[in-house]
Amino acid sequence: MLFYVIAVFVIVMDQLSKYLIRFYIDINETFTLWGIQLTHIENSGMAGGLLPGYARLFGIVAVLFVIGVLYLRRTGEMSGTLIDCSFGFLVGGAIGNGIDRLLFGQVTDFITRSGGILNLADHAIEIGVVLLIIYGIVDWLKNKPRSFCKSTE
Repeated sequence: MLFYVIAVFVIVMDQLSKYLIRFYIDINETFTLWGIQLTHIENSGMAGGLLPGYARLFGIVAVLFVIGVLYLRRTGEMSGTLIDCSFGFLVGGAIGNGIDRLLFGQVTDFITRSGGILNLADHAIEIGVVLLIIYGIVDWLKNKPRSFCKSTE
């Protein structure tokens, strides 16, 4: 259930924020809200504006990614609260940006930071990746073979 709650929350917040930006802020307009610099841009490529014009292709990749995550969840190979949170953020972010790519042929970005201009879906994906790395480390530590020192007497 946690997976679905996080994914739906991310999708709703992402799409709502993008709608508000598209409706109220002109493209390339910059302003500050609560100390955060916001600049409205439309990105037809992937992160950082790489490969412009391929938004719909990346939208299809997002759909395939979501199908892959749903398959992994169904097999039960990866389970637990941490992976549910990770997958929730990843799927919510993928769907949020996928909606933009498939419907509009571009993604609305607006949160300015040192690495570029992103949106809430991008940040959700970053959170999901960090949680996935933590899950991988925890899982590795749990399943790591224990080596015992045996003294020879």
